[in-house]
Amino acid sequence: MPTHLSVNVNAVAQLRNRRNLPWPSVTGLARIALEAGAAGITVHPRPDERHIRRHDVFDLAALLRADFPAAEFNIEGYPDERFLALCEEVKPHQVTLVPDDPAQATSDHGWDVHRDADLLKRVIARLKAKGMRVSIFLDADPALVPAAKATGTDRIELYTGPYGHAADAAVQASELKKLVATTAAATAAGLAVNAGHDLTLDNLPPLVAAAPAIAEVSIGHALTADALIHGMAETVRLYKKACGG
Repeated sequence: MPTHLSVNVNAVAQLRNRRNLPWPSVTGLARIALEAGAAGITVHPRPDERHIRRHDVFDLAALLRADFPAAEFNIEGYPDERFLALCEEVKPHQVTLVPDDPAQATSDHGWDVHRDADLLKRVIARLKAKGMRVSIFLDADPALVPAAKATGTDRIELYTGPYGHAADAAVQASELKKLVATTAAATAAGLAVNAGHDLTLDNLPPLVAAAPAIAEVSIGHALTADALIHGMAETVRLYKKACGG
């Protein structure tokens, strides 16, 4: 079964926000992506709204409900009260918890599932009680899986940055082995596996070939950059093919 593709539209929103104009349209490009076969849409609404704004979250939720009921909406972010309240109001299919500081440019590490166990258990129970599936951002290390499982999460999302931006082939191969091992450990523990960060048309096929159990990848930056060349619809088709579809 091919790995599902969730299109992260943060970069589209960031481009729009440069001029504070209604284009490019976040919902318009999300629609094109979904019509081209994307399995879902991902957003990461940050407190400063430097890309996704609060209204985008509601606009996208309405789009999926009305026109793409089979597609999934994934909201990711740090679980402060504002974020949790937003998720409870929107009720996306999946909430991905990331340990970001609000000032970070992008996610760059997974949770410390030992130090943050109490926080994660409390937040995950709260979200699951409202019917949302939960995934937590995790570094590629099979030793972290038991503690991740103990939080009550449904899934982990593997942080693929070290693999994605590895320039040296030997380093990339080493990082791939970690991702494969962590996927195997999570699957054995009964956790589904997502993946994301710095995934491209070049490095995605080896990852899903080596770890076919990965259920979903969330891709934004590279996919948006490629859409400037190929257009959003064709780019989604290329990434679906890279996912094994």
